[in-house]
Amino acid sequence: MTKQTEKNNKTQGGPQAQSQEIAKIEKNIADNVLHRVQTLMANKDIRLPGGFVPENALKSAWLVLLETKDRNGNPVLQTCTRESIANALFNMAIQGLSPVKKQCDFIAYGDKLIMQREYHGTIALAKRYGGVQEAVGNVVYESDEFEYSIDEKGYKKVTKHLQELENIDVNKIKGAYATLIFEDHERPPYTEIMTIAQIKQSWMQGATKGASPAHKNFPDQMAIKTVISRACKLFISSSDDSALFDEGEETDPIADARAKIQAHANREEITLDAKAEEVKDQPADQPSGPGPETPEPVDSEAGPGKIPGF
Repeated sequence: MTKQTEKNNKTQGGPQAQSQEIAKIEKNIADNVLHRVQTLMANKDIRLPGGFVPENALKSAWLVLLETKDRNGNPVLQTCTRESIANALFNMAIQGLSPVKKQCDFIAYGDKLIMQREYHGTIALAKRYGGVQEAVGNVVYESDEFEYSIDEKGYKKVTKHLQELENIDVNKIKGAYATLIFEDHERPPYTEIMTIAQIKQSWMQGATKGASPAHKNFPDQMAIKTVISRACKLFISSSDDSALFDEGEETDPIADARAKIQAHANREEITLDAKAEEVKDQPADQPSGPGPETPEPVDSEAGPGKIPGF
């Protein structure tokens, strides 16, 4: 290989150059996101769900990102900004979601990478924070006998749903409904009802506009997912963070105040420090060492949303 060919490969992003660049990205982003999460946990500014291991989630997320491409077929790790990749990974970690369990996915919008919570992730959060024990969905077809009532508080309740086997026809879906059963059995179930027009309108908000193979071939199952997701989101958004604390643990005013400040700060995007130290190639006989064993204190001057070390 001539020097000119080697230079062109590096300029045009040959396989070896691309591999080295991705390795640098992982070092700069994945490790620093983990360090940021560990720092916040050490300072008790955030709490992660019990049983959730951020190290495992970030490593598995990186394996997913290695295979993720944008709409033009290009690797997102090369086309998306480092800031958006860091924010997507950080958002996944603080929500306690796992891409391996299909609880979230990563989608490129232009040069921005977005962490999108999926159906299984929505249910997981509803169970974790909303006290939901079970989510049940059903489809209403045109020939079904379906009735529901609305009580004085505005809550809906299905009073009658009779369905014959011959009624089931994916081309004759009239609507769908979801019923959430709570861990507190004294709490009445919550019911969400959507017409097929509402369901299709919801599909239009997605990247495929309801035209994916799943929407076309299994509209009944997609309708159930849509109405269950809508029901669960209400209890995710309105829940508190009590599920993140150990049983019997009490909070204090200082911790509460700091949590409120951090919650407000986390609304802003994570930005990368332009003066960050770049990762340098090391000799093959000198493997890179592990990250810091103990998290460093949060840099109060770093500003809200920044990851130290970038």
